[in-house]
Amino acid sequence: MSDTERDDESGPPVAVVLDFLAHGRTEDDRPQYQKQPLAYALDRADFCLYEAVLAADAGVSIGDDLPLDRDDDRIEHLGEVEYEDLSGGAQSELEYVVEDVVTEEEERFVDFYNDAQPITLRLHQLNLLPGIGKKLRNAILDQRKRRPFESFDDLAERVDGLHNPREVIVERILEEIREDDLKYRTFARREE
Repeated sequence: MSDTERDDESGPPVAVVLDFLAHGRTEDDRPQYQKQPLAYALDRADFCLYEAVLAADAGVSIGDDLPLDRDDDRIEHLGEVEYEDLSGGAQSELEYVVEDVVTEEEERFVDFYNDAQPITLRLHQLNLLPGIGKKLRNAILDQRKRRPFESFDDLAERVDGLHNPREVIVERILEEIREDDLKYRTFARREE
């Protein structure tokens, strides 16, 4: 999603809190009273990872939606981070949060199957999804010509061999979040 698309929507982007460290990072050697609460969060729209230094009274916990608004009094500092920078708790929570986002926003991801286009003469966006080769890609394209897919269940029913289209999307999103050197990104935006 581009910044211009975001401007058209109401309010700032929203992230899901992956981990909340009430007493800051464990590797921070400062005295306890000098450490600030910290949260790791995943942007729902672009699947970017953030580290937010929070105010003492932020009232944030794991699983909460957190508006990524630098003007929010609860957020004192906000910055993008890489997967490796996440706490262990945030890394283990990531897959569950991505699954929840894909499930909650099913129409958005079913539309990907309906709207995916060729990237080059030899590569299609559908081929970026794990387990989708030429044969399965062609089956998806044939079925969507007849009529658009309405849900993940509809996809699985109409395309032989595509048993869990939701899980395929989740796997690709996780791969895009975790891997630095992917040539093509469809779901997880990266600042270059």
